[in-house]
Parts: sequence; structure tokens; C-alpha cells
Amino acid sequence: MELAGRKIVILVETLYNEFEFWYPYYRLKEAGATVTVVGSGSADVYPSKSGLPARADVAADQVSATDYDGLVIPGGYAPDHMRRHPAMVDLVRAFAAAGKPVAAICHAGWMLASAGVVRDREVTSFSSIKDDLVNAGGRWVDREVVTDGPLITSRTPDDLPVFMRAFIAALRG
Repeated sequence: MELAGRKIVILVETLYNEFEFWYPYYRLKEAGATVTVVGSGSADVYPSKSGLPARADVAADQVSATDYDGLVIPGGYAPDHMRRHPAMVDLVRAFAAAGKPVAAICHAGWMLASAGVVRDREVTSFSSIKDDLVNAGGRWVDREVVTDGPLITSRTPDDLPVFMRAFIAALRG
């Protein structure tokens, strides 16, 4: 298993995109990684945009980037809720500062902007948040996946296969 022994965090909050959460969750488990679902602490179970529940294993203020190998941030409207919780923003910042892979898809770029980790980095996202990433100092491009330093970004659920290949490659090193 290509990621045996690796420990990955996936963030969750209300109104997450089902595809952008569950596809990485199961792909990483399939690759042998241990996946920990980290919520803001505002609930134990978070509904997706269509109401599909995701249970958090732990709250963001109870984990440390030093204990994990990488981080996935799904999109939907969840990132707008995530960035209201300093512990979630701090966790993203800590992963990026440690040079550990941080994968953000679709609207998850909001978390990267709030964490202050896009300045002078090439990134992509869903097109409607392009201005947010540019205003945060990022160089936005329209590609299915962009890897710049520890950041791996993609645009939409259609990009999930290449997004996850890039994240897994970064985790392998």
C-alpha cells in the first residue's frame, strides 16, 4: 500500500461538497493511509450541501500538524465556515509552514487565503474565488491541478482524479 504508515487530516464543516470530501477520504484509505476527520468543534456531525452527514473524529484545537503527514481541505461552502474558527485556520497555516502537503479543492482556497499561505504561490480554484486568492497574493491560473511548494490546488470535482494523484505523489515524497 503506497501510503501505509502515513497519517492524513481531512477537514470538515457544514455544507461541505460530498465529492470533494468522500473521494479523497476513501482514496487515501485505499492507499493505506490513516485518515482523521477534523471538524471545527461546532458539532460532532456535519451535513454536506445535500445533507449527507460526516462525523468528525476530533476538533481542530485538539490536533497538531506535527502528528500528521498531510492535510486535505474539501470545498463547497464549508471553507467559509471553517475560516471562522481560528484553530482550523491555524492548523492549515501550521501544515504549510512545516512544508507538509496541503491539498485544497474548489472553494477550499478560502482557507488558504485566510491562513495567509498563498502569497507568491501559483494556485487554482473554482473561478468565483479567483479574486480572493489574487488579493491574498497568489498567482491564479486555470489548470486542473497546480502544485507549488506544499500547496496542491484544483478547481472542481471533475479534477479529483488528478488532484488526488498529485497529493499522493507529494506524500510519497
